[in-house]
Amino acid sequence: MIEPRLKTDVTIVGAGLVGMAAAVAMSQAGYDVILVDSQTLRVPSDADGDWDQRIYAISPKNMQWLTQLGAWSLLDTQRIAEMQSMQIWCDATAQPLELHAEDVSADCLGFIVEERLLKAALLKCIQASNVRMIMGHHCLSVQSSAQHTLLQLANQQEIESALMLAADGANSWVRQQLGMGVQRKDYEQTAIVANFITERSHANIARQWFTQDAIGRSGVLAWLPLPENKISIVWSAPTEHAKALLELSPTEFAHAVMQAGGDVLGSMRLIGQPASFPLALKQASSSVISSVVLIGDAAHSVHPMAGQGVNLGFRDVIDLLNLLSARHVYQPINDTALLKQYARIRKADLLIMVALTNGLYHLFESPYAMVKNVRNWGLATANQQTVKKLLIANAIAL
Repeated sequence: MIEPRLKTDVTIVGAGLVGMAAAVAMSQAGYDVILVDSQTLRVPSDADGDWDQRIYAISPKNMQWLTQLGAWSLLDTQRIAEMQSMQIWCDATAQPLELHAEDVSADCLGFIVEERLLKAALLKCIQASNVRMIMGHHCLSVQSSAQHTLLQLANQQEIESALMLAADGANSWVRQQLGMGVQRKDYEQTAIVANFITERSHANIARQWFTQDAIGRSGVLAWLPLPENKISIVWSAPTEHAKALLELSPTEFAHAVMQAGGDVLGSMRLIGQPASFPLALKQASSSVISSVVLIGDAAHSVHPMAGQGVNLGFRDVIDLLNLLSARHVYQPINDTALLKQYARIRKADLLIMVALTNGLYHLFESPYAMVKNVRNWGLATANQQTVKKLLIANAIAL
């Protein structure tokens, strides 16, 4: 029998990586949590032998946080790759910028992990916790005030909570229902993701090329190391170019990827089918309204060139929990001043990432010779040891 109205401390809408991690973290912090999603969660089976198309680069700090949650130890270490170094090219004639973990005495720059395996680990953590899950029911309406939030589901169930976390993605239903504005910039690019077996070892090096097509439109090609001689690629290409790439045969597509990367890993063979999604910068005008907090892609969706999307989402949760744990004993978890403080902290962090990704996009988008000369000089300067250490420190800071 369905209870007509449930009451809880925290309702989380959206069971993606950020929403699931938030559910585990909030529960472990002592809050009563209900996790809601319109889809049912499925644990990967042994039949899912292929490599997931959705691959994430998890920062060392967030790996430590996921370890504290109990999720990281549940992952199959044979399907995780460490990034020891990164090479970045901006023009075919330029020497790459090389970033090495050892330059800042770090063990690695990050960890490459499949989305579905991390989801499966987080689901096990949720099942071992007191988190209540309501899956497979669409949301009908949401109301928010300074005192509480009220969410109505399609099965007529209502959930009243002191705080709601909207983790329902870049096209957030919660954000739209509450009339929260969003700034959008269309990059006119499509990201293609695919996995490959390579002839030569990647040596745990992540590689990235800023490219331009025949008429000067910019693109970004990233190769991320997977275990053994496998890589995952993200090719952010002008939409028409991406469409043409997706129409190629598997062999032709592999050749195009190999050629765009200067054949540095020899011949390549496609694993599974490529997938694609349009790229746009989205930033909510505010991450907080009344007793609702936007987290993850619901609050910010950045260009994948920085590889920090999910890391930013995890940092949303970490910063929120840090503020909640430091609040006065009589201060409610939806205290207006507290949530405004959270919004300010996250806005500052996001501004840095948006400035980086947007700035790089425009810098490498330019076809002009003068701009090319400046950016090549910039990469050469960045190869100086002091500047490199600063870049690496910022890259692994999240």
